[in-house]
Amino acid sequence: MKALYNTEDWRVLKERMAQSADKRVTVSFYKYWNIENTQLFRDYLFTHWSELGVFGRTYVASEGINAQISVPQENLESFIDHLYSISFLDGVRLNYAIEDDGKSFYKLIIKIRAKIVADGLNDETFDASNTGVHLSAEEFNKLTDQEDTILVDMRNHYESEVGHFRGAITPDVDTFREEIALVEDMLADKKDQNIVMYCTGGIRCEKASAWLKHQGFNNVHQLNGGIIEYARQVKEQGLENKFRGKNFVFDERLAESISDEVISNCHQCGEPCDSHINCRNELCHLLFIQCEKCADKFGKCCSHECRDFADLPEEERRKVRKGVKFTKQDFHKGRSPRLKFRPLNASGDSCSMGD
Repeated sequence: MKALYNTEDWRVLKERMAQSADKRVTVSFYKYWNIENTQLFRDYLFTHWSELGVFGRTYVASEGINAQISVPQENLESFIDHLYSISFLDGVRLNYAIEDDGKSFYKLIIKIRAKIVADGLNDETFDASNTGVHLSAEEFNKLTDQEDTILVDMRNHYESEVGHFRGAITPDVDTFREEIALVEDMLADKKDQNIVMYCTGGIRCEKASAWLKHQGFNNVHQLNGGIIEYARQVKEQGLENKFRGKNFVFDERLAESISDEVISNCHQCGEPCDSHINCRNELCHLLFIQCEKCADKFGKCCSHECRDFADLPEEERRKVRKGVKFTKQDFHKGRSPRLKFRPLNASGDSCSMGD
């Protein structure tokens, strides 16, 4: 029987991808749908996608599917044919990466989750399919030009820090679960105003807009296809681009440029910079913003301590690992006290307005 999970060392797979010259296409999609047998569906996808050489990260839950993947260019048509042969995914919108070097993922991971987006909502009367009005890029621009429109970024602080729409409220949160509650409370007295929400590809707004409608908000809208689709439409139709900076993405690229503006700063020296990096010390792995000068100074690490440890030979790192007091910082996302120039709103304000 064919293995239904990866068994090779991730470091080997990552290096193989780095050296590969194969052309690949990065694509994402999601669909809210009642999936009765998630294990069977998950294994079915893994079997077929493995044969097509698909890499990436996919979550399957009883409420639907959320996928960010890369496909060999030569197999893209076959992949789409297979995807659309699944009844509830027939014709599902595919969001193609704006900047794509083909190295966004290096292995296939398909996991079963309680939800495809963790939201903290527990209301059996909530209908997630009753979403807000979907806006094209042109409609989005027109509606957000109106002074009484409220524009909300439904992403986390480290995403909006490097890029967001002009005039957007950018809540200072670490998770979607936090944000959906904060936004509901923040807009409680604005239930009759035009509210527009956006996120990376649309999946978080799909849930958030439906939740606000469930809570009695009357004029809820969402950017159809998120920032990714907006950027494509703006380019194709010659529209005004109202997005500033980069769009953060959850793969090896970490971001793609939507405009030429740099709106954030290196977390170590404070110089203008919008390049995220994970600390090279795997016992830390902190996500933060680092310029080229600091990358050279700190050896692509968040501190001298991490640099010195990461520079040790592998055998020596194993020997001293138990005595080294590094705190795994995957979820600090740029808030570590090791960083001198952290986001200005990281220690207090609940949200900020983009200019």
